[in-house]
Amino acid sequence: MKPLYVLPALLLLAAPAWADETADTCAEAEDRYVEMFGQPSAAIEDAEVVLMYKYTFCPAELTVKAGTTVRWVNVDKRTSHSVLLKDGSVPESDRLFPEETVDMTFLTPGPQGYLCGPHWETQNMIGMIIVEP
Repeated sequence: MKPLYVLPALLLLAAPAWADETADTCAEAEDRYVEMFGQPSAAIEDAEVVLMYKYTFCPAELTVKAGTTVRWVNVDKRTSHSVLLKDGSVPESDRLFPEETVDMTFLTPGPQGYLCGPHWETQNMIGMIIVEP
């Protein structure tokens, strides 16, 4: 009989299925961005980019230095999204339709949760910006 501690150790090594699904969705989102704008999102020099695609923020968590501008880009085919900071420090963005963007500059260090106004409850479309000094 094998020791019982082997099973928990094996479970820790296995990535959850949703992690693979999210990675696949974010890879598709990047492909859509390139298709729409002709370059990878990493080529943007004046902002850090978060893609909005299939009810997912890509990446869902982003760490930036204080003073950094974050640009959310809707690369979905038909769905509109918004950005709403959980602390209410700025009004919810307008609905962003495909190829539209919104920028926000983060000045205060600390975690800043945000969500998609129309999709956070039904689709769990939430994200986090961690602002470092």
